[in-house]
Amino acid sequence: MKICEILRREDIGDMGIGAMIVFIAMVLVAGIAASVLVQTANRLEIRAMITGEQTMGEVSTGVAVFDIEGHVKNSQVDSMTISIRPRAGSKDIDLKETVIEMSNGSVKVLLSYNASNAWNFNKSVSSFNGQIFSSYTLGWNMTNAEFGILVLEDADGSCSAPTPVINRGDSVMLCVNTSACFGGGLTARQDIWGTVMPEEGTPGVFSFRVPASLSEFVYDLY
Repeated sequence: MKICEILRREDIGDMGIGAMIVFIAMVLVAGIAASVLVQTANRLEIRAMITGEQTMGEVSTGVAVFDIEGHVKNSQVDSMTISIRPRAGSKDIDLKETVIEMSNGSVKVLLSYNASNAWNFNKSVSSFNGQIFSSYTLGWNMTNAEFGILVLEDADGSCSAPTPVINRGDSVMLCVNTSACFGGGLTARQDIWGTVMPEEGTPGVFSFRVPASLSEFVYDLY
């Protein structure tokens, strides 16, 4: 009888130690699982915040095209200006990271701003009596891969030649040498369409048809 009691006591001790080991293992597993869940939740929260900010930027940021003017030489539109401004609620727009895409159905060009050419930027249009297409206002010697910038409104001075950034209240003219882009210029009744694509946000879309008669020097194309 004493032997049986001793064995029973030893068995009870074994069961208690085993239960404790199982309990500790469960606590460790639960702790590890909780840690993984917390890390995953934090990552999801951070990703959700980033996605939300990017979505808000994509929705609110963008450029609006509000005017296009063309200059005529030898019965062709040899140069043109695309007037843009930031959309309402838009973030700052860096024009160095902005691309103009244009096509006439036969030729498609992609234009970007070349900050190394000083003649591609002018912030003092008023000093030339508003003669936008004058060679004194801008060089107008841009290649078929670049555009120039004429600043119309920039109250806070954010738009400069090395860092052409526009924000709320700013407006600029993007200048295109259509003669270089389309082999001589745009001819009468030609259809043109394109987009002004900022680094982030909604692009400005435009399309127009060149007038049937090009007897004047300057035309409002859009």
